[in-house]
Amino acid sequence: MNVEQGRPWLNHYPEDMSLFFEIPEVNLYVILENSTKKYGEQTAIIFEDERWTYKKLKDYVDRLAGAWQQLGAEKGDRIGLMVSNHPSYVISYYAALKLGMMVVQINPLYTPRELLEIFHDADIAYLVAEHELPEKIPYSFKQVFLTETTVKKENFYNFYQLIHNTEPLGVTRQVSAKTDIAVIQYTGGTTGKKKGAMLTHFNLMANILQSKAFYGKRMYFGEETILTATPLYHVYGMTSGMNLGIYIGAANVLINKFELTKVLQFIQKYQPTFFPGVPKMYNAFVNYPDIASYDLTCFKMCTSGSAPLPDEILKQFEKLTGVLIGEGYGLSETSPTTHRTPPLGVSKIGSIGIPLPMTDCRIVNDKEEDLPERTIGELLIKGPQVMLGYWNKSEETEIALRDEWLYTGDLATMDEDGYFYIVGRKKEMILVGGFNVYPQEIEGILYEHPDVREAAVVGIPDREIGEIVKAYVVPKDGREINLIELKEHCYQNLTRYKVPKQFEIRDSLPRNTVGKLLKRILVEEAMKEVQ
Repeated sequence: MNVEQGRPWLNHYPEDMSLFFEIPEVNLYVILENSTKKYGEQTAIIFEDERWTYKKLKDYVDRLAGAWQQLGAEKGDRIGLMVSNHPSYVISYYAALKLGMMVVQINPLYTPRELLEIFHDADIAYLVAEHELPEKIPYSFKQVFLTETTVKKENFYNFYQLIHNTEPLGVTRQVSAKTDIAVIQYTGGTTGKKKGAMLTHFNLMANILQSKAFYGKRMYFGEETILTATPLYHVYGMTSGMNLGIYIGAANVLINKFELTKVLQFIQKYQPTFFPGVPKMYNAFVNYPDIASYDLTCFKMCTSGSAPLPDEILKQFEKLTGVLIGEGYGLSETSPTTHRTPPLGVSKIGSIGIPLPMTDCRIVNDKEEDLPERTIGELLIKGPQVMLGYWNKSEETEIALRDEWLYTGDLATMDEDGYFYIVGRKKEMILVGGFNVYPQEIEGILYEHPDVREAAVVGIPDREIGEIVKAYVVPKDGREINLIELKEHCYQNLTRYKVPKQFEIRDSLPRNTVGKLLKRILVEEAMKEVQ
């Protein structure tokens, strides 16, 4: 099959966009180096009203890289970045890449149990964090670099003191771009066990160039201002906010915490032109009581990722701004973007758009046979942004990657124009505000409670955050479940967004004749209650 057959989306690319283009096989750090040469005195970062030029940002990056090299950091070492949206994250990220280290993305809100799982799996040697970790986390790093607190322990260093006391490192470590890992982005599986998607320098460079080519004349080098409120430790924020912004020489307004009144003030002051957001943020905008008093027409382009965007929210935001949100699709395993609504093309409500350039897709049945248009099957993806595999998990890699095709586990359909629609997931994964939540992980925590005999966790559709987590529990004989205590038990062992928002106590759970739990019945009942 040649590239045109069965790929109607090719007809919807901009006329001036090349179907294929060269992806440089270089260290990803080069994008910062190149933009500094072109836009050195222009603003790279705006954070809490402080401006950082590209020249200053690169200087801090090179000094930190020099300090880390003096402390013994080497190519291939894993360094955890457990930092929220802050200049220190950007500095650490590119300093690590300059040395050929592997960046391990870590949500600062993870519980000790979740942190230890990542620390051990990735064998992390170095850590950048805002504050000291709780003493109850038994893990030993070679060095820890703290950005917000005073250091009083051996092998703990103050982040900015290191930078100010070290000369810039001039040499950038050479990498084999297609095989050397730049980022380990943790995601989960149907078991709830975390898996580290290995994203190479080539993967990440590819997704930057694919995105820029797709946006075309809606995005100009050296002229844009990006509002980055999506967490940088999330693959969507990392690529669509930071990496793409650095590549095009944009000013990046970093939002540490999404407090809407403050965000609106920043919008009025800095007039961002591009906003890669998530549905929860767009929902907050359209439901803000005084939103009509703010001018949001500065945006040229807004995109939505991480979760489905309700049609009503999309339409209301368009009325406020005059900009249609470009919905899309992506995965941690694909750096992340694979689909997007064409910014100058046709927009279809409910669609994730069309594949980015150099991205191929298939929809297949359980026999791996290609399916016709408007037929539901599993979405398969191939492209230069697809991961190398899962860190230290060869069996899972062999299941996900076959003949260069990524088996997403998501159910989708394609219309006659090549626009794709996600209709469900083969997995039981729940998507909460753009973060993956895995029922088995939560069920395991529920089962640890002394009063719980049985537990089942499902996702219930929610207009604001995509889905909410609901837990069904059955008490042990002669016991009563105190839901306040049970929820507290969950908060102690799970990140907040994983804690069920709804609990229901039952005498029994629906099962078939062989004892298999029938979660679909629970979902159907919950949906009827919502309706």
